[in-house]
Amino acid sequence: MEYRRYYQPGGTYFFTVVTEERQPLLIEHIDRLRAAFRHGMERYPFTIEGIVILPDHLHTLWRLPEGDDNFSIRWMVIKRKFSAGLKAKNVNPSKQAKREKGIWQRRFWEHCIRDADDWHRHMDYIHYNPVKHGYCLTPAEWRYSSFDRSVKQGLYTEDWGANLPPEVDRMALE
Repeated sequence: MEYRRYYQPGGTYFFTVVTEERQPLLIEHIDRLRAAFRHGMERYPFTIEGIVILPDHLHTLWRLPEGDDNFSIRWMVIKRKFSAGLKAKNVNPSKQAKREKGIWQRRFWEHCIRDADDWHRHMDYIHYNPVKHGYCLTPAEWRYSSFDRSVKQGLYTEDWGANLPPEVDRMALE
């Protein structure tokens, strides 16, 4: 199968990144994940416009610098930094050859944001995701997201998502 990514210099992207076999590592090692993001942003700058971290996956919205379209290198740096020092799983020779430790799924989902409506749908999806998965009743209750920052920026009210219909979890995919 040939997988093609869409690279847009200076683009804004929505990503979903998942741990291998949905291991619940991300909240357990949240400080390591934060350090990995800081390291990645120092080496290859980008802006996080929205993010949510769940135990086994994360969703985030990034804006890349003008003229730069290489989000793949950023994910490689973040994943490697997070994985360094974690115990490796038994991995197959293919993964060993690529220095993979069985911490992350090989691929990630990316979507280039097309317009303001697309951006808002994906931000809603990010912030509602912990409610969708049953980790909390409202986005404001989940401490591993950018929701509080978005409220301070005036993008949401503190009670946003408390009474949303179930279809909000599909909005980003339509």
